Amino acid sequence: MENISSQLSSKIIFAHMMDGKLEIENYLKMPQYKIAFYDKNKQKILGDFNGDVKLEKGFYQNDNKYILVDNSTFGHLGIFYTVIKNKQVFKLIEDIKKRVLLIFLMIYSLISFIAYFLAKLFIKPIQNEREKLNNFIKDTTHELNTPISAILMSSESDNLTKKQLERVKLAVHRISEIYSDLTYVFLEEKDENRVLHELELKALIEEQLKYFEVIALKRKITIHTELEEFNYKIDKNDFIRLFNNILSNAIKYNKKEGEVFITLKGSTLSIKDTGIGIENKKIDDIFSRYYRATKEQGGFGIGLNIVQNICKTYNIIFNVDSQIKVGTTFTFTF
Repeated sequence: MENISSQLSSKIIFAHMMDGKLEIENYLKMPQYKIAFYDKNKQKILGDFNGDVKLEKGFYQNDNKYILVDNSTFGHLGIFYTVIKNKQVFKLIEDIKKRVLLIFLMIYSLISFIAYFLAKLFIKPIQNEREKLNNFIKDTTHELNTPISAILMSSESDNLTKKQLERVKLAVHRISEIYSDLTYVFLEEKDENRVLHELELKALIEEQLKYFEVIALKRKITIHTELEEFNYKIDKNDFIRLFNNILSNAIKYNKKEGEVFITLKGSTLSIKDTGIGIENKKIDDIFSRYYRATKEQGGFGIGLNIVQNICKTYNIIFNVDSQIKVGTTFTFTF
């Protein structure tokens, strides 16, 4: 507005000095401005707007319009005041507000989308762990319910038969195994309770097989053994946990009338079954806590995690070889 006023003053002074024609039609036709000229008595000489105007030099606001009053013509051609009224400044401000609001909404939407994506990304592992924990609690409850129910059913009779006593022994042993696994995983004092002895693994395996022979017989699983004498320094409970978890899975996930082959030669222990097998893409996951590769049988997903931890503790090299519907072989090199 000041620039236009300066241009008009120059044209008025030049026209007066040169005694020429004042050419300002283009300025009077400008769509965003209205322009008027006043004499020294503050009477309008020329212009395209009416109304009261404060003829005081400078800017002021009237309603929704800005008005500039300029007196730099110094009375040339009888013009003492040039008045310029901006008709669109508030429209421009409203347009700017709308643009700012639109940009804000776009940025807000973008940030919200990114925040939602990142939140899902960060929360997903927590949700997965929560789901695993919920499944673990359900599976543990189910695992405990089976032996407890067997004990309760067998104890209803005053005179227990040999079969009932056998069932009670199996149930008690199973509860003891569950308790042992849970305390190993969740109680921090497991390292403090570890006592290392030079153990004869052949004798220890044969001792554990007495318990599993009953379970295998019930499932019509044949256990073959080929054991050589081998001594290894390890905590007895740790080796029992390692061996029992692998053999338990070999029986549990075997086919009906299947077979299990246990071989101890030199420093290598091998447990092979003729069961359902494990998919290659799941082999790396089976050692994760709470992970279960199949829902076909019971369990609560910590057995193989315990096996892995024991192997790491004693630097035992282990390997898994499996084929679907053919079987699985676990090999441990001490």
